[in-house]
Amino acid sequence: MLVASYLLALLALVLAWPVPVALSRARWPARSPFAAMVLWQSIALAGGLSMIGAMLVYGLSPLGDSLVAAVRRAVTIVVANQTTAELHFWHLFALSAAALLSLHLVFTLLLTYARIVAQRHRHRELLFLLSAPSGALERTWVISHPAPVAYCLPGGSRSVTVLSDGLMETLAPEELDAVVSHERAHLTQRHHLLLWAFEAWRSALPWLPTSRLARQSVNSLIEMLADDVARRTAPDDVLIRAIALVAVGDAEHSASASASDGARRARGAPSPQTEADSGLAAGAFDTNGVDIAGRLSRLLSPRPPLGRGATAIVLTASLMLIAVPTVLLLAPGLV
Repeated sequence: MLVASYLLALLALVLAWPVPVALSRARWPARSPFAAMVLWQSIALAGGLSMIGAMLVYGLSPLGDSLVAAVRRAVTIVVANQTTAELHFWHLFALSAAALLSLHLVFTLLLTYARIVAQRHRHRELLFLLSAPSGALERTWVISHPAPVAYCLPGGSRSVTVLSDGLMETLAPEELDAVVSHERAHLTQRHHLLLWAFEAWRSALPWLPTSRLARQSVNSLIEMLADDVARRTAPDDVLIRAIALVAVGDAEHSASASASDGARRARGAPSPQTEADSGLAAGAFDTNGVDIAGRLSRLLSPRPPLGRGATAIVLTASLMLIAVPTVLLLAPGLV
């Protein structure tokens, strides 16, 4: 059991720093966003499992040769109110840390979900007051705002796509269709669930490099996935023009509104640009930190997707990342 706990701690350390740093700097994820997304999820799950598992296995190591046997022994001690000299202070400390970390992660996940649901509820109420349904596009609402804005508002059967007047005036019909297809891809592929999980992870462990890098990378990957969906129905040059026009139009609006925005901030009031810019661009980066220049470069100079062999290697590595800590937890006698 001690060897298993040391290996789990080593795995947790590797997944907390060198692996996410290397993956965040790699160029191949742009060629296969789906495989990269699966790998990031595996890193997050395996890292959390390894951190908690290392402390749990170490704390229970004096009570048995396997986790199952040690848990049974611990339950017997607690139920029978027995005293034991097998567990020392450092074992109890490790068990307490494992329990607290587990509760912290679960509580943060639920708290983040509740916060997001409340924000979406308020947003939806304001949206229905300040916008109107689009007569031409299904499940689409239009807000009156000069800035080019496009975003999706998840909500199950009540999910909608939101566009601004400024966006519809800026883009040609085929470019607008590409933007709408992009936003609807976020809804159909449930990207908001991925963002929820990684946002909760970031909130729970803000000091952990992998949580910050994972959130940034996942934000970029979901934009690539949505771009790829839009490319199925729109040529690359149309999507490129749409992204570029929105970025330029938004930059021009930001420049013209900078003075009034400064006055609003001085009064402590939210800027309309801050409220509205939820979708595509704000200069070189959008509000989620996604590099728009990188998105355009990917479309302007497309590279071939990863081959089947390379994709299989990435997916196999993702599976192994989950399998290794699971085996170390359930079958420590193997090591």
